[in-house]
Amino acid sequence: MSNWRRRYADFPPPVAGTPGSPQFDAEAVEQWLRKQGKLHQASPEQLAWRYIENYQPAAQLEDALVACGAYLLVSKDLPGDKQDTLPTPKQILTELRALDRDLAELIGTVLPHRWTSQLATVLRAAGQLSREQEPEVAFEYLHNQYANSAQSLSGLANTPDGVAELMLALAGHGAVTLDFTSGTGSILRLAADRALRERVPIRCYGQEIKQQYALIALLRLAFVYQRARSSDLPMAPPVMRVGDSLLADAFPELKADVVVANFPFGIHDWGHDQLTYDPRWVYGLPPRTEPELAWVQHALAHLRVGGTAAVLMPPAAALRPAGRRIRAELVRTGTLRAVVALPPGLMPPAGISLHIWVFTQPDPEKEADDRLLFIDSTAASPGSSLIQPIVKAWRDYLSGRDASESNVHRVVSALQVLDGQVDLTPWRYLPQAGPLAVDPVRTLEKAREFEMLIEQTRESLPAIQEAQTTAFARAPQASLADLIRSGSVIVHQRAGSRPRSDPASRGSTIDVPASGLARTSANGDVVPVVRHDDILVPVTGHEIVARVATTEQVGEELGPGLQLVRVDGTQFDPWFVAGVLSRTENVRVAGRASSAGSGMRRIDVRRLAIPVLSLAQQRVYGQAFRRLAVFEAKLREVTATGETLAREINDGLAWGSLTTRDER
Repeated sequence: MSNWRRRYADFPPPVAGTPGSPQFDAEAVEQWLRKQGKLHQASPEQLAWRYIENYQPAAQLEDALVACGAYLLVSKDLPGDKQDTLPTPKQILTELRALDRDLAELIGTVLPHRWTSQLATVLRAAGQLSREQEPEVAFEYLHNQYANSAQSLSGLANTPDGVAELMLALAGHGAVTLDFTSGTGSILRLAADRALRERVPIRCYGQEIKQQYALIALLRLAFVYQRARSSDLPMAPPVMRVGDSLLADAFPELKADVVVANFPFGIHDWGHDQLTYDPRWVYGLPPRTEPELAWVQHALAHLRVGGTAAVLMPPAAALRPAGRRIRAELVRTGTLRAVVALPPGLMPPAGISLHIWVFTQPDPEKEADDRLLFIDSTAASPGSSLIQPIVKAWRDYLSGRDASESNVHRVVSALQVLDGQVDLTPWRYLPQAGPLAVDPVRTLEKAREFEMLIEQTRESLPAIQEAQTTAFARAPQASLADLIRSGSVIVHQRAGSRPRSDPASRGSTIDVPASGLARTSANGDVVPVVRHDDILVPVTGHEIVARVATTEQVGEELGPGLQLVRVDGTQFDPWFVAGVLSRTENVRVAGRASSAGSGMRRIDVRRLAIPVLSLAQQRVYGQAFRRLAVFEAKLREVTATGETLAREINDGLAWGSLTTRDER
């Protein structure tokens, strides 16, 4: 932006901000870019989200999203002569009151008396989007973009649909459904949408401490409610309240059929001192360091007899000593029915296998169930369906058909769990692998394959000898910055991953590829496409590892962590260039300290130089570099395969299914 202001006298002037941090009218800049031919065509979805994402001040971004949702919600109900014009805030609130008075009251707390120019631009983009697709679909797209952006608080804002669907499948249907830490309403919206599809009545109650999240959740539920009204299907208007569920329960008398929650973990100032004598602590006063057990008892306090609750829990809550007594009470009374361990990476924190705890409110007049179901899906492959096998195990358990145990799920007695630690970690109760877990025939076959792999690795090492001349070492050097200027070398990087350039090569890199060599990403950025003989180099690393693109990589978009070097094939051999770029000392020349503090360095290949040799000489060396790359790949395969084989042989020897050749 600053470069355009200096270089073009007709660039739109700032409309707000300070001289050091000016703000511009988005529509004026967009028109100027289009006039200059610098604006790549963006879809209405991309354009609407781009305006919201760049909304200033950033602290009010959620308010802009709420305004979009309110506008989209009433867009179909506006009079015909006003659908092509932007309604005023007062007109939007009038239409909202006709749908739901509580909704209008809450939305009215964030809508301004009149639109600012920036907010008007956002709403016009949203209006254009609603003319091309259903308003609810448009708002869900904007919400998903927000939930996956840096502006949201990751897992606190949104529960991924796959996890939410599993929680609801375990909890079942309920005419009254409560989520007391609703975030942006993902679980409640799925519950309402499911009830609408199956034509069963439902009323959703939610509470959320952050007002903007509560408003977004309420708008998402209002779209489903609007669909139900237009189809004459049974659904009561959703109820959403803002506040801390533990310290200021908005529904103290509510008893729900289904309670679902993805509450925050590890918050030690949850109100332990203020709530010491709270009647919700039926199973014991939660220790200060066990806030999750406070949330669990809050959920049970709102669950009717026979109702079901499903809540997300951190794995540490299953075995921490401080929570042992409360866990024991939950098991002893038959309240806790199942613990499901999810695969890591389904949602933040990405590396942790979260648990789902499933509860039912026991009937005091009936005998407590003394069985618990443990399911461990941590080893499930990425992309595999979790819902069907987990729900089948849960339904078999409820019906008593739980004899078909596996290495994934098992039903155990409460007495087995009520030991000293009351550890609720699922894998602890699953059947252990037996001798048949190691197939001796297959292991011997793998050993023979490993020997062949070692031989292939040895053969892939290029033949080398001591050089008789120093011609290569004394060859003149050509800097990549100069080669880039001459057009014989091109460097591409994906937007957002480019390190700062060296002054010597500033402005020399072609940032936007020529037509036909790039694609437009979902956010409107131009992304280079990998071609045959392109050289790929990571943007960061402890060393420079340059490799020519593989057949699988050709035709794919350049990843955000890579930079691409494209050479003129009539002057350079790509494998030769990749090899000399990977020289160990080059990381000192091209690398700059990364701000991550991990010892990684940001690599700028434009600061490097390559020897000037004839194309024939380059090809000789290039063939050796190519074989060396194959050798390194084989070496990594040998390491991985060898570690797996060693583990299998160890298990086979330990179980007695394998023996040594010397044994008689």
